[in-house]
Amino acid sequence: MPAPDRSRAMEHIVVALFENRSLDNVLGHLYGPGDGKNFDGVIGKDLSNPIPGWAEHGADRKVVPYTVATDMDSPNPDSGEEYYHTNTQLYGVLDDHNRFKIGEAVAAPWNAPPPGTAPTMDGFVADYISTFTGETGRQPTYEEYAHIMTGCTPEQLPVLNGIARDFGVFDHWFCEVPSQTFMNRSFWTAATSSGFVVNSPMSKWFAKNDAETIFDRLEARGRTWKVYVMEPMPVSFTGVIHFPRLKDRLATHFVPFAEFEKDAAAGTLPDFSLIEPNMLSGHGDYHPAFGRSFSAAVDLKMDSPSSMLGGEAFLARVYAAYQAATSPDGANVWNTALLIGWDEPGGTYDHVPPGPVPPPDPAAPPGELGFTFDRSGYRVPAVIVSPWVDPGSVYNEEYRHTSLIATLRKTWGLGEAFTGRDAAARPFDHVFSRATPRDPGSWAVPTAHPVPEWTADPGVIGQALSSLGKGLVPAFIGMARQLGVPLPAEPNDPEATLPPGHVIGVLRDIAGHFFPLLAADAKDLR
Repeated sequence: MPAPDRSRAMEHIVVALFENRSLDNVLGHLYGPGDGKNFDGVIGKDLSNPIPGWAEHGADRKVVPYTVATDMDSPNPDSGEEYYHTNTQLYGVLDDHNRFKIGEAVAAPWNAPPPGTAPTMDGFVADYISTFTGETGRQPTYEEYAHIMTGCTPEQLPVLNGIARDFGVFDHWFCEVPSQTFMNRSFWTAATSSGFVVNSPMSKWFAKNDAETIFDRLEARGRTWKVYVMEPMPVSFTGVIHFPRLKDRLATHFVPFAEFEKDAAAGTLPDFSLIEPNMLSGHGDYHPAFGRSFSAAVDLKMDSPSSMLGGEAFLARVYAAYQAATSPDGANVWNTALLIGWDEPGGTYDHVPPGPVPPPDPAAPPGELGFTFDRSGYRVPAVIVSPWVDPGSVYNEEYRHTSLIATLRKTWGLGEAFTGRDAAARPFDHVFSRATPRDPGSWAVPTAHPVPEWTADPGVIGQALSSLGKGLVPAFIGMARQLGVPLPAEPNDPEATLPPGHVIGVLRDIAGHFFPLLAADAKDLR
């Protein structure tokens, strides 16, 4: 094998994208003042959020201080992540008519701040009490809402924190939209969400998000790509989000994660690899407790204690495959970088306010809910892994999801900017700064905590997926009818409501027509 060459450090890139955690929530204790790092975490800071006067419990305490998490389920029930919840969290604005409202019940002006308002990062407690009440029908006790102001230590999340310490961490990496999953994942791969601000209705993603993607640009330049999806997930969110652009690639480029492990070992990874965790039952995405994430009934026994443990185990699997990628030919650790990121913080607490950003298209009309895309979401974790990265590196400049596209355009010659957002984003190619690479055999090997068994009962899963089932499953059914795809017996009646026990089976069967390579590996969902 020829000697490793730093100029080839990013000849290939692997991007693993997890779910719904802020930097303070999972990496806030990574470094403290005694570590000699310039790291914007939580140690040594007197962080808190005020308790609103209308809280029925604990209002006399005035504030909730930031503390270490004692429950790997937290936040449980899940915190709000849509645009209107994020507005409250970042600005402390909660319209009176939206208090205790969630989902379709929330109305204009969507808790939006006055133009030009600076984020105060002081509405997490108020939004959590309001959201909890909307989910459960009662106000939470102080102990129940105080856990929105907690975060995990390196001992609790040894895989993520161990990798971050052994390589490089970005402590000012911001998500692109102050809202939820689909928009932010779209910005990772297209630098826009086509004006969409909330996930629902999910049917719109099948028809209207037709922006050029990084996958289109790669193919136009003769480069290769794959999306690897953790088993037994039968669908890819990337494929759904960019369906208008990628519908002819769903049957060929979306594969189970086990294929990543094989490709890494054989040196046959494509130029660009995107890894999605499983986001259904048994999920490995770090998302808060699943049973309560998608259901108005908060007592479903799902994924106890939570997917933070599942996320840790899956990240360990990703990292192990990357570390072992030492094939003398093709892709290997010396010419492949691993970027570990998150889509959005999901309402978990962070103390660093996001700043203004240029809209993707300044000439475009406002998007959904009147949002003009001139401010971003807040911080998420981001870690870069490569033998060319000095251990213990901390990158303090502002980065964001579109820094990925900006970096690939610069280093791979992919042409002009996709939108105004990636045109302004800072590239990160400078992080490969070592004169000689570190031997993969010397890298840390963090061990994940054990993951409890997850619930596999179809009825329980179907209940837990009730709100997801109201969006994703009907969207797939509608698209299947439009394309003439044969449907299972259960959804043939357009007016019928699927029993909870049939939701996952129908999703798997219909998804199999769109993602055949994933559905073939999803037998465990039966």
